[in-house]
Amino acid sequence: QGQPIGDLYWSLGTSIAMIITAVISPILGAIADYSAGKKRFLLFFTLLCIAATSSLYFVGSGNVLMGVLIFILANVGFEAGLVFYDSFLPELTEPKNYGRVSGYGFAMGYLGSLATLAIIYPFIQAEMIKESFPIAALFFLIFSLPLFIYLKDNRKKIVEHESYFKIGVTRVWGTLSHLKNYKNLATFLLAYFFYIEGVNTIIFFSGNYASTTLGFSETELLIFFLSVQTTAIAGSVLLGIVADSIGQKKTIMITLVMWLITVLIAFLVQDKNGFYIVGLIAGAAMGSSQSTSRSLMSKLTPPEKKTEFFGFYSFFGKSSAVIGPLVFGLVSFISGDQRLAIISIGLFFVVGLIILTQVKDPDYAN
Repeated sequence: QGQPIGDLYWSLGTSIAMIITAVISPILGAIADYSAGKKRFLLFFTLLCIAATSSLYFVGSGNVLMGVLIFILANVGFEAGLVFYDSFLPELTEPKNYGRVSGYGFAMGYLGSLATLAIIYPFIQAEMIKESFPIAALFFLIFSLPLFIYLKDNRKKIVEHESYFKIGVTRVWGTLSHLKNYKNLATFLLAYFFYIEGVNTIIFFSGNYASTTLGFSETELLIFFLSVQTTAIAGSVLLGIVADSIGQKKTIMITLVMWLITVLIAFLVQDKNGFYIVGLIAGAAMGSSQSTSRSLMSKLTPPEKKTEFFGFYSFFGKSSAVIGPLVFGLVSFISGDQRLAIISIGLFFVVGLIILTQVKDPDYAN
């Protein structure tokens, strides 16, 4: 903590995990569409994340390589699992309700984060940091069980002796070669690539920025993240309803302006109280930008290719998360100033906002 090299280790681990997820997501998504195997893939990656998160308990002081490797496995498990989790949305509700249902989903996720933080708080107070990892993993396991018990995943008849991997690669290549037929979707994915770059980077480095630049203690960090999660719940629900009223595109544009305000205040703020304000704005923007992006993606995606296209959605999101953390880590390392690193991330929101203006929201084209 407090060392620029720590930013570099954190960013390298994050970037490697995102590269792996970006590469495998479209192929796994295509296979899942073909075999109706979303639930099986989701189970595998959920268990991978749970096992890796628990294993962080065994990482000792100075054991950087082991910690980074386990961190990468946990991130791959979580992020790859989201490909299949997100692709269930079109099966659960009608397009007119995508915004609010997606928002409710993210809100429940943030509520779970609040509950986990409340549970591990006594351990942090007692400086038992390592114990928080298996507790979080157990929480994840328990609350994932209803999904795997009750959610149905229709099966398809599979051609015998046909390789899943070959099918996945063939479908992905076919989609790529015909991407020009999905121009609106391709434009959205390009915009998403840039603005989610900024979102992911701020999520990854907010705690590090608070502790290194502003001197937050572990207890103050916990309070900070509790406030962020609280406004994230409100943002997910309220702006999800707004998205169903005025359209997902306009709602995302609102959240991008909120992110630009967040970055600017974070750059200028000089005390802890001011950074709590940053957290409140960022929380509302974080919840709504993620949930509304998912609902717009659901609306733009052809039904027969939903998981495959969510694989591309993951590809653009995760591959974008390679550049942002590296930019932050390198700017911080070279300049020795995290304020310059945080303000540099604002460029991603500006570019994403400009490209997003060219996207047509199907139900709000006029």
